[in-house]
Amino acid sequence: MVVVGITGGIGSGKTTVSGFFEELGIPVYIADVEAKLLMNTDKQLQQEIINLLGKEAYVDGVLNRPFIASKVFNSKKMLSSLNAIVHPAVRKHFEEWVSAQKAPYVMQEAAILFENGGYKLCDFTILITAPIKERISRTIKRDGTTENEVIKRMKAQWSDDRKAAMADVVIENIILEDAKKAVARIHTHIMVRIGKGWT
Repeated sequence: MVVVGITGGIGSGKTTVSGFFEELGIPVYIADVEAKLLMNTDKQLQQEIINLLGKEAYVDGVLNRPFIASKVFNSKKMLSSLNAIVHPAVRKHFEEWVSAQKAPYVMQEAAILFENGGYKLCDFTILITAPIKERISRTIKRDGTTENEVIKRMKAQWSDDRKAAMADVVIENIILEDAKKAVARIHTHIMVRIGKGWT
């Protein structure tokens, strides 16, 4: 199965762009959503997170996201330790999901596709970008957070320039119609490559 990775910094609109691929019949695995589901349902994973962050990591068996964010976004070491616990579980779950798909190719949407090495499992990678002011505005509106919190989270991710140097293609997501047209072009390109045996 051909795997296409799609990534972008916070507020870039990668989930919106992923949705355009879904409209074309391509299944999309949203790693951040699946990670949260696993952290709320996988007992072994829950215990490992409690061992790392303490009992406050869960309230009545549900992930205490504000507490975890306050811990990991202020400490690169803590964030790295949490990722080392969660990412292997998500990767295993993703591989099981891929094996059940019937589409010509699948997509994995991940915020830190390059940072965590997940891009190495992809045949093709797409980076979604947008101006920083736009990304901050979108995230504040979406999450009800503050500008300082968004900037702090941005600093925990690689810059667009660093990721663009590794991506196969970049979609600038400012005008939705333009992003949708770019998706259609990329989809056609991928389908042609699959037809030629993905060389």
